[in-house]
Amino acid sequence: MSHIVEIKTEVRDAVAIGSACQRLKLEAPTQGTAKLFSSSATGVIVKLPGWRYPAVFDTQSGQARYDNYGGRWGKQVQLDRFLQGYAVEKARLEARRKGHTVTEQSLADGSIKLTVSVGGAA
Repeated sequence: MSHIVEIKTEVRDAVAIGSACQRLKLEAPTQGTAKLFSSSATGVIVKLPGWRYPAVFDTQSGQARYDNYGGRWGKQVQLDRFLQGYAVEKARLEARRKGHTVTEQSLADGSIKLTVSVGGAA
């Protein structure tokens, strides 16, 4: 049986954040406080390509803080790519933790199709 799932991403898993950074060939994330334009944020710091300030993820609340000045200081597509990569990596980690296998397929529209085989069956 097949099911389509839509995921609202809350970034709460530091391991999945690191895996998403590896997947996208970004610098390894760090834990700390980062300066944004007129404030600062504490959490897991991710430097996105072309962004003046990093994105900072509070893994307790799942929320992101960033300042890209409406796209002038960083393109939203870079954050969207990171969130997609995070969602894929988190889904893979959880499926494997339960003994399932995961296959991945990149689709023409830029989305990613994950197939989770229950019990590890292919």
